[in-house]
Amino acid sequence: MKRILFVCTGNTCRSPMAEAMLKELANKSGLQLEVRSAGVSTIDGLPVSTHAQTILRSRNYPSSGSSKALDGGSIGWADLILTMTTGHKRNLLQRFPQAVDKTFTLREYVASDESVLTDIAELEALYTEWQMKQALGQQLGGEERGRLLELEQRIPSFDIADPFGGSIQVYERSADEIEQMLHKLIDKLAAL
Repeated sequence: MKRILFVCTGNTCRSPMAEAMLKELANKSGLQLEVRSAGVSTIDGLPVSTHAQTILRSRNYPSSGSSKALDGGSIGWADLILTMTTGHKRNLLQRFPQAVDKTFTLREYVASDESVLTDIAELEALYTEWQMKQALGQQLGGEERGRLLELEQRIPSFDIADPFGGSIQVYERSADEIEQMLHKLIDKLAAL
């Protein structure tokens, strides 16, 4: 059984919606998954946002639970970690570098354009090299910095916008985006 962890900022909007949706979609498709969610900048026990709960109910996705702060136990538990933004992914990997081989943004993981995936792999290698050099008190060379900037500009955004504080319509758009990505995820997992 594959264990999937969704990660966003406060674990009250995007990642709880993704968790509830994937649990139900996996159940309907017969996939055996365990699904959890957490936030990179939250405390345990905050309620899921009212708009997120409303949208989940309107789409017949059972929802329960409260926020959970990202910790080493969750990282160790997960076989696959899917973040809502590139910033979440970077934050997580700075804190838990051992999770590099199982951490992706949701959009990145379901992407199918091989050239983009190759660029992402090169960019991640450059970020790793940069972090190593920083730890040693060194800097990236001019050519490496130039390549890093080129890749950052060329790679499309893999972020799912944060609806926090927005109207119900903003939450609807976020839920639509997440649901679309989760259908692709179900297809990808079913093919493994």
